[in-house]
Amino acid sequence: MIIKELFANLAILIALLYLYTQVSTNYQLTTQSSVKSKVLTGVAGGVLGNILMQYSIQIGTTIIDLRPIPILLLAYFGGAIPAFISMVMIIGGRLLIGINISSYAAIYLMVSITLFSVLISKTKLTGRVKQFLMLTFTNIASTILFIYLIKDTNYLKVLIPVYWIVSYCSGYVAFKTVNLLRKSQQLFQKYKAASTVDPLTGLNNVRKFDEVFNASIAELEKKKKKLSLLYIDIDFFKKVNDTYGHAEGDVVLKELGHILRSCTRTFDIVSRNGGEEFTVLLLDCPLEEAVQIGERIRKTVEDNPFTLEKGGKINVTVSVGVSCYPETTEDVALIIKDADKALYEAKKSGRNMVCVANY
Repeated sequence: MIIKELFANLAILIALLYLYTQVSTNYQLTTQSSVKSKVLTGVAGGVLGNILMQYSIQIGTTIIDLRPIPILLLAYFGGAIPAFISMVMIIGGRLLIGINISSYAAIYLMVSITLFSVLISKTKLTGRVKQFLMLTFTNIASTILFIYLIKDTNYLKVLIPVYWIVSYCSGYVAFKTVNLLRKSQQLFQKYKAASTVDPLTGLNNVRKFDEVFNASIAELEKKKKKLSLLYIDIDFFKKVNDTYGHAEGDVVLKELGHILRSCTRTFDIVSRNGGEEFTVLLLDCPLEEAVQIGERIRKTVEDNPFTLEKGGKINVTVSVGVSCYPETTEDVALIIKDADKALYEAKKSGRNMVCVANY
């Protein structure tokens, strides 16, 4: 029965840890997390500890379970704040079950484990050593409590080694599970970000542009705002690649990305749509301001010497096409097409200029 109930505790612990990591995908607890995150995670740990107590082994007034494990995890990953919040909630839950010598002993156990774990978490020891010391201290403190509270020597001979084995296994599995789930979340967030970011320039890629553009159209249907678009192309970029090589062409593209960000507003959507073509989606922006931003980009690029990796500097220019809903384009779905036409007109008219759609 001892093994069965302790492993039931372990199963509940792992299931709830998995559930928690799935609902907290937008942030991960660290010592640098906000106080709000630490408090919420500490509360979650306290709830987990109280759930574990509901599936404990009861010997007289003594309750044996794996409730210290959430505290160890919180101290290890988040530091003092979440660990102490969890401790207080677990102590409170134990007192609700009954106030007696065992509950007072449980308070001693939780406080000592929390203090030791928080202190160990602040050391420069490796992660595995920290985890081992936390679990070992927990087992030692729990054993002292068992010997003090349980008078049946034969029962203790079975309980203590089983508890140590299950506790070590539970702690190892819990730490391993959380680490694996955190890594999988980090990879997911990394790949999710990579799917919307151009790897060369760090700007939005065409997929992200389409996503934001469609969302902007939906927003325009609710609010009467203007939407402008700049379509930008580097003049004679093929000549740059042919003369200096594609690696130097990439240098120009990256530098242009920096210029576009510096010349636009912080909330504008700057994207590389492919090759040497870029777009800037100007949210709630009238035509006159859009033309000014386009001209600022054109002039900045013209005056900027692009430093090549192999030394030397070159100058490039850009052509810009501008469209605006509803000033140049009555159907918002057509502003991409109209901006592209305006860009073509700028190219045809001599390049290094800003042209407005339908003007």
